[in-house]
Amino acid sequence: MNQLFINGVWIDAVDKRQFDLLNPATEDVIGQMSFANGKDCHIAIDAAATAFKTWSRTTAYVRADILKKAATYIREHIEPLAKDMVSESGKPLAEAKGEWTVAANLFEWYAEEAKRAYGKIIPTNRPDKRSSVIWQPMGVIGVITAWNFPAYNPARAWAAALAAGCTVVAKPAEDTPLSAFHMVNALNHAGIPKGVMNLLIGDAAAIGDAMLDNPLLKKISFTGSTRVGKLLMDGASRTHTKLSLELGGNAPVLIFDDVDVDAIAKAAATARFRNNGQVCIAPQRFYIHKNIYKEFSSLVTKYVSALKVGGGFEEGVNVGPLITKKQRDSVLSLLEKTKKENGVILTGGDVPSQPAKGYFIRPAVVSGLDQNSSLARQEIFGPILPLFSFDDIDDAIAKANDTEYGLAAFVFTNNLKTAVHVSERLEFGIVGINEWAPHGTESPFGGWKYSGQGHESGSEGLYEYMEKKLISIGGL
Repeated sequence: MNQLFINGVWIDAVDKRQFDLLNPATEDVIGQMSFANGKDCHIAIDAAATAFKTWSRTTAYVRADILKKAATYIREHIEPLAKDMVSESGKPLAEAKGEWTVAANLFEWYAEEAKRAYGKIIPTNRPDKRSSVIWQPMGVIGVITAWNFPAYNPARAWAAALAAGCTVVAKPAEDTPLSAFHMVNALNHAGIPKGVMNLLIGDAAAIGDAMLDNPLLKKISFTGSTRVGKLLMDGASRTHTKLSLELGGNAPVLIFDDVDVDAIAKAAATARFRNNGQVCIAPQRFYIHKNIYKEFSSLVTKYVSALKVGGGFEEGVNVGPLITKKQRDSVLSLLEKTKKENGVILTGGDVPSQPAKGYFIRPAVVSGLDQNSSLARQEIFGPILPLFSFDDIDDAIAKANDTEYGLAAFVFTNNLKTAVHVSERLEFGIVGINEWAPHGTESPFGGWKYSGQGHESGSEGLYEYMEKKLISIGGL
C-alpha cells in the first residue's frame, strides 16, 4: 500500500509523482509513496460527492456495522500496524500499540453514537402547528491531519464523519502515511462502499486549496499548526467552507505546594515526554509554587536524566526521535535561543552520540525562565521541560492564562477549593486536575483562543459533521 485510495481502488497519482518515506530513527528509506496534487483531490471529491447520495441515506445501523468491523480488524492486526507506526514515526512500540487501541475504540464508539443523533419535538404556540428538529449529514468532508498521532488524529475525525453519514476525502501527513493506509484497509475490509472513503498523500498546499475551491466539499476538519489554521480560515470564504480546527497548544501545569513532590516530579518526567513532547495537549509550561520549586527542580531533573533515548523497537526506550531533521533543528535552535535568554539547562538538550543516526535529542529540563522567554511564549513540540515559579493562586492563574493558546491546562493540588477555583478561571478548553490525560473517546476535545474551533470526540464530535434542520408543519 503506497498509492492513493480513490473511489474504492488503490491508484497512482495523476502525474505519477512519488516521494521517499523515511524512518526518523534510522534515516533509511521505508518506501516510495504516491504524491497527490490538486487534480487528484478534485477527482476524490467528485467520487465522494457521488457516494454521498447513497451513503447519507443508509441507516445508522448499517454504518455502525461497517465501523465496528473496521474496529475489529484493527484489533486483530494491532501488532503489524503498530510496527509500521514505529517505523514511520519513531515512537516507542508500546505507545504505538496504545494509539491503535484508541483508534479502534473511536471507530466502535462512533458506531454506537451514530444511533443516538437524536432530534426533538418543540411545543409550539399554536394548536394547528407542529415543529421538530432533526440532524442530517453535512456532505463531503475534507480531513487534514498531523503526523504526531498518525492513527488517533485521523480516526477521531473519520469515524465521526462516517458515522454521521458523510463521505470523506482524507489527507494525512506525508511523514506518516502508513497508519492511514492501514485504516483505509480496515474500512475496505469492513465493506465500506466505493467513494465513501478516499485517501490522498501529497502536496499539502495544493490539496488544501483544492478542498477550499471545490463547492462540493462542505467542511474541512484540520489538525495542525495555528499558522495553517489561519490560512484555512482565510480561504474558507471562497466557497463558504465550514471548518473544525484543532491547532496549537501551550499547556500550563500548575503544581501547588500541598502535593507529593516526588510523585508529581516522577510522573511529570513521563507525561511531558510522551511522544517526545510532540503532543498538542502536552504539559509544557511547568509553574511550581515557590515553596517547592527547588525540590521539584532537583527531582524532575533526576527522573528526566534517567529516561532512555533510542529507536522505538528497543527495549525500555522512553523517548524516540523527532519526526524530521527540520523538527529536530527547530528544537535545537529554540534551546540555543533559550541560553541567550539566561535559561539554564539542567540536563539534556544535546544530540546523543548513540544512536549514530536518526533525529534524536536528549530530553532537557530548563530553569531560570520568566514570562517573556521563548519557552513561555511559543509551542515547543519537542523534548524540553521548562520550569517557572509562582507566588500564590492569583499569580499562578495570571501566568497560566498569559498565552494566545487555550487548548489544555493541568492543575495538581490536594485542596478541593483550590482545584475548583483554578479550573474555573483557567482560559482553556480542557483542564485536567490531578491527571495527565484529561481527554477520552467519550469526552469533547477542543480549544479556546488561537487553539482552534469546534470539537472532536464525544457526542459533540458527531454533530460537527451534521446539519440541524427545523421542520415546521402548519394548518393542522
